Amino acid sequence: MPKKNLHPEWFDNTKVYYDGQLIMVVGSTKSELHVDIWSGNHPFYTGSQRIIDTEGRVERFMKKYKMKD
Repeated sequence: MPKKNLHPEWFDNTKVYYDGQLIMVVGSTKSELHVDIWSGNHPFYTGSQRIIDTEGRVERFMKKYKMKD
């Protein structure tokens, strides 16, 4: 005999908010979502991410394993 009320309620029109602004509508088990970060403001997805080699890690690696440029 299957259990009743096993799955949570599903909302087809869940509104996702970032910084008080509606950014998208998705399906979820919550009726409303508030997020701190999303693909529209994350540096990886916006292309503004920078890789900084502040300690010379690449140079230390090359020196340690005696690799030439």
